[in-house]
Amino acid sequence: MSRTGILLLVSGPSGSGKTTLCRRLADEKEAHYSISCTTRAPREGEVNGRDYHFLDRADFTDRIEAGDFLEHAEVHGNHYGTLKSEVRDYISKGADVVMDIDVQGAILVRACEDSDIQTALTELFVMPPSEEELRARLTGRGTDAEDVIALRMKNALDEMKHWPSYTYRLISSTREEDYLNFKSLVLAERLKISRLT
Repeated sequence: MSRTGILLLVSGPSGSGKTTLCRRLADEKEAHYSISCTTRAPREGEVNGRDYHFLDRADFTDRIEAGDFLEHAEVHGNHYGTLKSEVRDYISKGADVVMDIDVQGAILVRACEDSDIQTALTELFVMPPSEEELRARLTGRGTDAEDVIALRMKNALDEMKHWPSYTYRLISSTREEDYLNFKSLVLAERLKISRLT
């Protein structure tokens, strides 16, 4: 007996720790970290197919029109998106996929009519324990100006209003405790009868 893979969609404000959780799960070979497509130029050290799938604008537009993206958005003049084919290939083989995605992208994934995607979908919203802790995390690096921090705080608080639309919510604590809870969620989802084929 085999199982279908999980599509674990993880959202949360900047500073919540969601990216750290997703990357650790992938680094431990517990899930495939979804690789996005983008029209921006590669940064130094970035590798096509590892960090992003780098596409030109025409190719990206063609793929939008063909319905190839699970979700896509324009950010700071560049396009970003997740290919349905990449996600479906993994989950159909019983492998889990983790996506670190903002609340707008999550809305698009939820709206996807692909039955395989819907069967695989599990959603988690990661929240800081308090506004004070969030501010401490955002200022912890000591590299951002006060106006940048204020904007990031505003955006984070706006994003946090969306947590009720998710299946699960994780209130962040320590890195180790967060990861233990995160991994427990993945293990529980793997045991669901509905995932067995």
